[in-house]
Amino acid sequence: MSAPEKILYTAEALSTGDGRNGHVATTDGRIDLDLAIPAEMGGSGKGVNPELLFAAGYAGCFHSALLSVARQQKVTLEDETVGTRVGIGPNRQGGFALAVELEVTIPNLPHEQAQALAETAHQVCPYSNATRGNIDVKLTVTDD
Repeated sequence: MSAPEKILYTAEALSTGDGRNGHVATTDGRIDLDLAIPAEMGGSGKGVNPELLFAAGYAGCFHSALLSVARQQKVTLEDETVGTRVGIGPNRQGGFALAVELEVTIPNLPHEQAQALAETAHQVCPYSNATRGNIDVKLTVTDD
């Protein structure tokens, strides 16, 4: 495992109440949300769930990594997007596991170049590095 050489920022959050049916807040007050188990998992679905938060975080982080790689390679991106799908389901050990799909859309580049940028971003993105070997992540690059 590769730990950061120097911590530049630390996010802090606290979960209270009943876990997935509880409450989560960050110490800086920027996130303050009620949680709810998704309806597909037998819950009310009337709140945010950890998979939504993970999907949003991964999308934003990967998008930043993509832009950083493009800048380093002196490639101008325009109208690019990064979408994520985070699935959860039972694993064979009696617990649960996650699966992630990343969809990168770069409409104004040749597909091969867009694919290479996305694959390089996948090597530098902190979320990708954290999930590698732990969570199945499928990376797809589209033109539109």
